Amino acid sequence: MNVVGFAGYSGSGKTTLVEQLIPVLKKRGLRVSVVKHAHHSFDIDRPGKDTHRHREAGAFEVVVASSHRFALMREFEKPSAMTVHQLIAELYDGVDWVLVEGFKDSDLLKIEVWRAPTADYAGKPVRYIDDDFIVAIATDAPEALPQATQRPVLDLNDPEAVADYLLGAQDRFTYSFD
Repeated sequence: MNVVGFAGYSGSGKTTLVEQLIPVLKKRGLRVSVVKHAHHSFDIDRPGKDTHRHREAGAFEVVVASSHRFALMREFEKPSAMTVHQLIAELYDGVDWVLVEGFKDSDLLKIEVWRAPTADYAGKPVRYIDDDFIVAIATDAPEALPQATQRPVLDLNDPEAVADYLLGAQDRFTYSFD
């Protein structure tokens, strides 16, 4: 299994890039999973559904499955943050690539997603200067990067090129469960 993170500030385009990469990698015959960090309380279930009723009744875990889908919901009795490594360990082991969105402070190798400031986007400082786990930068404005880098600079709007980079360097992204 290969694992790569996508780090960047809200609005930089992480979700869009990951969303575009999934079909590109699938088209190349690869199985892809995603781990996404949520910052706040979130819910994937809806009131009135059986699974929601079971969770609201106090179930620690609710598993729902059909012939097409499987989902596990787990309620933490006290606030608890699973590490990205714990979440990766929960995934099916027959996956070729895990794309991790968020977890910007993790020790995973990451591609930084960065946009230059515009009228619609305030822009944020780059992370690659201080984060040794960032191995490439995906941007829509390479000329606006505030500091030169030896890391590969990828076109944020070209998911095929990002996939080419990942597959060309895939030995670097091999994940170890040690």
